[in-house]
Amino acid sequence: MKTLIVSVGLLAATAFSAFAAEPAKMVDTKMGKVLADAKGMTLYTFDKDTMGKSNCDAACLKKWPAFHAAAKAKAEGEWSLVKAADGKEMWAYEGKPLYTFTGDKKPGDMTGDGVGGVWHVAK
Repeated sequence: MKTLIVSVGLLAATAFSAFAAEPAKMVDTKMGKVLADAKGMTLYTFDKDTMGKSNCDAACLKKWPAFHAAAKAKAEGEWSLVKAADGKEMWAYEGKPLYTFTGDKKPGDMTGDGVGGVWHVAK
C-alpha cells in the first residue's frame, strides 16, 4: 500500500511538471506570431549572440534588458538558461538569449525590431 501511494505521488508530480508554464507566450501581431513576456512585452534576439551565450554587455543591457529567469527556473524543451552580463540567469529560446527593449512602452509594441540591423522580434 505504501509503495502504491508513493507511486501515485510521483506520477502526479511528473504530470504537473509537464504542465509547467512556459516563461513566455506566443502572441499574434501584424508580423505574425512573436514571443512576449507575461506582461505582453515583445521579446527580441540579438544577432551578435552565439548559440547559448549572450554577448550583450552591461551597457547593452541598459537598453535591451535581459529576459531574466526566476531563481529556481529550470530549462525544459526549447527553453534554456544562459548567463547575462549582469551575472543573472536569463531565458533563451532554441538557444537564442531573449531581451526586452526599453523603447517599447506598452504590450504589443515592437519598436526594437530591426534596430541596428541586429535586433529582431523573437519568433
